[in-house]
Amino acid sequence: MKLNVNGAEREVDAPDDMPLLWVLRDLMGLTGTKFGCGIAQCGACTVHVDGAPLRACVTPASAVAGRKITTIEGLSADGSHPVQKAWAELDVVQCGYCQSGQIMSAAALLAKVPSPTDTDIDQALSGNLCRCGTYQRIRAAVHRAADIGKA
Repeated sequence: MKLNVNGAEREVDAPDDMPLLWVLRDLMGLTGTKFGCGIAQCGACTVHVDGAPLRACVTPASAVAGRKITTIEGLSADGSHPVQKAWAELDVVQCGYCQSGQIMSAAALLAKVPSPTDTDIDQALSGNLCRCGTYQRIRAAVHRAADIGKA
């Protein structure tokens, strides 16, 4: 099947029902998208499909063939995306388990709502669990990313 991942059309030999997460990680070598729970409850596997956040662990790869898939690696090659800059500036990461999913969800939010409120952020990222409890730093980083994006 052909998948458009991070702006490149790629041919993969995968069963239609293989979860997108494993196609990305095991067949394409894009290991930035993480496995967390395997049941779409933690958000660690969040990628964008046509700009919207999607849980890759439960999405069959065949369901997204022909659509634009963006992983954490495709957000920006050099870490220059406003969300990535804000995450580094505010030192959000603790263990890192959830961070690629948090960043992808935050980037999707900011693409739709350039100046989110705390409530907007809480709602948009409510499906992303952080084992370390860095929710206050995550929220602050989303606000900072919004500011960076305006500059």
